[in-house]
Amino acid sequence: MHFSRGECLLQYWLDKKGLTQAEFSRRTGWSTRIISYWCNAERPMSVEAMYTAAIILDIKMDQLYQWKLEASESRRMRE
Repeated sequence: MHFSRGECLLQYWLDKKGLTQAEFSRRTGWSTRIISYWCNAERPMSVEAMYTAAIILDIKMDQLYQWKLEASESRRMRE
């Protein structure tokens, strides 16, 4: 079984929690530029960034992305 990241949901969670990217930047110490990259799916979040964001937003790490289940190579080869 293999999962891959789909759409980043950081902007959704910022909106839901009533935080702007600027406020999130102040709380995390990250630049608004990098936060914008994540929100616009221009760069993926690192695991460390996901953990920090999850703590600040009071959510689970896996809620920061839509996850796609992909069939494994060995299973595809058997079919």
